[in-house]
Amino acid sequence: MSDFLFYLKLGWEHIISWDALDHQLFVLVLIVAYTFNDFKKLLILITAFTVGHSITLALSVLDLYRLPSDWVEFLIPLTIVITALDNIVLKGKIKNLMQVNYYLALGFGLIHGLGFANIARMSMAKEQNIAVPLLGFNVGLELGQIVVVLVLMILAYIVVTLFRVPRKDWIMFISSGVFALALKMALERIPG
Repeated sequence: MSDFLFYLKLGWEHIISWDALDHQLFVLVLIVAYTFNDFKKLLILITAFTVGHSITLALSVLDLYRLPSDWVEFLIPLTIVITALDNIVLKGKIKNLMQVNYYLALGFGLIHGLGFANIARMSMAKEQNIAVPLLGFNVGLELGQIVVVLVLMILAYIVVTLFRVPRKDWIMFISSGVFALALKMALERIPG
C-alpha cells in the first residue's frame, strides 16, 4: 500500500506542481470550450488524456519504446500549440471542437506520457511488477487533473457567467494566450 501511495503522490505532483506548467496549459486549452453542464464529457476527455499518457509511460518503463528527450521536450509544447490553434479555428463550432478534442487528448496524451518517462523509468524499473506503481501514478494524475479542471471551470464560470464575457471570446482569449506561450516554449526547445 505504501508503494501505491508513493506513486499516487508522484502522479498528483506531476500535474499540480509549478513544474507542470506545460501539462496544466494543455489541460487548460483542452477544456476551455466546456462548461459545468459538460462535466461528464470533461471527465471522459481527461480520462482519454490519462489513457494516452499511461500507454507511453508503460511502454517506456518496460523499455519497449523511447524517444530522445530533446524531441519529447519540443513535442509537448507543440501539442499545446496545435490544441490552442484548433480552439481558435473552431471557436464558433463548439460541438466540432469538443469532438476533435477527444482525439487530441488521447493522441497527445501519448506524447505527454513520454515527458515523464525518464523519471518513471528510474523509479519504477526497480519494481518487480509495474502494475501497482503505474496504477498509483495514474490515479494520482487523474485526481490532480480533476482538481485542475474544477479550478479552471470555476474560473470560467466566474468570467463567462458573472462578468458576462461571451463564451467565444473566452475561448479565443485563453487559446490565444496559451498559443503564444506554448509557441515560445516550442521555439526554445527545437532539437538540434
